[in-house]
Amino acid sequence: MSEKSRLPLPLVTLAVLFQLGAAHAATVVALGASNTAGKGVSADQAYPAQLETLLRAQGLDVNVINAGVSGDTTGGMMARLESAVPKGTKVVILQPGGNDLRKGAPNYTAELQRRLMAMGVRVVMLPNGMFRGKPHQADGMHLTAEGYHMLAQQLAGPVASALRK
Repeated sequence: MSEKSRLPLPLVTLAVLFQLGAAHAATVVALGASNTAGKGVSADQAYPAQLETLLRAQGLDVNVINAGVSGDTTGGMMARLESAVPKGTKVVILQPGGNDLRKGAPNYTAELQRRLMAMGVRVVMLPNGMFRGKPHQADGMHLTAEGYHMLAQQLAGPVASALRK
């Protein structure tokens, strides 16, 4: 490498510190169905992206991964648990949704909670009742961007508490 192509030492130091900081950010995974995925809104309007913004505004170094899949059941979540929740994840927001009931599928919520706790992950439940009283899209099932923002605000406290434990 030529002398001209080298970065100045302060920039190299800054780059290394940035990489170390990113490596130490706490991972939160939002695991659920369509209301986690943010059906009907853009990715940055879904509650996981909005939650990450709110938590960072509180000074928390956090990355929130959206592992929502529209139409998913708790059986589907069980099947993809290992790939959806990376090693080192601190918190999972679990939204089992109503797809098990609608599809006549078994409900594995308790088993999901047990497996996550066995992995050393704290679980914050997102029950269907948390969607009530918030603005919904025309389908009556999925929240609007404003509704997802309200949900993110409601989750910020419990998730921040779980991260600090």
